[in-house]
Amino acid sequence: MGKITVTDTKIEGLKVIVPEVHGDKRGYFVETYNARDMKEAGIDRVFVQDNQSASSRGVLRGLHFQIEHPQAKLVRVIKGEVFDVAVDLRKGSKTYGQWHGELLSETNFKQFYIPEGFAHGFLVVSDYAEFCYKCTDFYHPGDEGGLMYNDPEIGIEWPIAPDMVLNLSDRDTKWGGIKDLG
Repeated sequence: MGKITVTDTKIEGLKVIVPEVHGDKRGYFVETYNARDMKEAGIDRVFVQDNQSASSRGVLRGLHFQIEHPQAKLVRVIKGEVFDVAVDLRKGSKTYGQWHGELLSETNFKQFYIPEGFAHGFLVVSDYAEFCYKCTDFYHPGDEGGLMYNDPEIGIEWPIAPDMVLNLSDRDTKWGGIKDLG
């Protein structure tokens, strides 16, 4: 392997990936995805869709999950910095309801692998951020569920600065808590 460093989190299946970055006076080069390296790291998934979003400071997107067509995701930031979170929603998992968060930025090159069965969201902590993610299934309209970002049952410790104004979509203000999932 050698091109990537993979670290397991306390939640089975969640992985933090740091690619090898080659830099000199001209700038840098980084291989952001290599199926062979991922397979060697235990991530043997076929990604079928790439997405990108741009957001400003204080935008919180999520916590979203797919109901009938779950997706694994490989996420990264290409501009700015976000606090990225995954919540285990796998029924029967010993870590059900637990969360893990990672700071992803254009300078640390970290990627976060999130398997199927997780809610996912992120908070933009820089002035502006561009966020990219690969998915293992296509987008299916009407198949999205969500959790409120501040569900006390989950207890996510978002890095919300005193001067930060949170900006959520209308639908993200209406989600229920994990206890409402049944």
